[in-house]
Amino acid sequence: MSRIGIVVAMNVVALGLAFTSRPALAQEHEAAQQKAGEKEESFAEKHELALKWANFLLLAGLLGYFIGKNAGPFFAARSAGIRKDMDESLRQREQAEAKAADVDRRLADLGEDIAALRGHSEAEAQAESERMAQHTTAEIAKIQAHAEREIASAGKAARMALKRYSAELAMALAEQKVRARMTPDTEDALVQGFVRNLK
Repeated sequence: MSRIGIVVAMNVVALGLAFTSRPALAQEHEAAQQKAGEKEESFAEKHELALKWANFLLLAGLLGYFIGKNAGPFFAARSAGIRKDMDESLRQREQAEAKAADVDRRLADLGEDIAALRGHSEAEAQAESERMAQHTTAEIAKIQAHAEREIASAGKAARMALKRYSAELAMALAEQKVRARMTPDTEDALVQGFVRNLK
């Protein structure tokens, strides 16, 4: 409980006691007068209403004094807290608006970014396609050159094999012709000619 609340509670209790104690005192006083047989009115009885008003004004003045003394700093602190909360709320609102503006700007640029990415991707795909086509053309040219070399090599080997076979066949035919023409007299003449050449 705050100091103001305590002071207000004390003043309310005091005020209540002030207004409740007077009738009790008045009743006691009346009873005592009746016993004594006195009919004379006392100062308190004559001025009861004025005393009540004086008591009330005294309590109200004290209550006003304590409220005035303590309420100023309390309300000043409360106002400062509210002002601080308002400033913080304003700062948070400005930050939120800045973030929202940044998001809106990014969303506005998103279409352009997507178009740029799409164009870049298409350019890369086209460059990759051209590179693959060049690579394929180069590979085909290499394969053709290799095949031509293989064909040339195979043709050369086949020609050499054919020449060798032709030579062998020609030798075999020549040998058959020579044997067919060779007689014992011809053999003796050849051997004698060979022996003469050795000498």
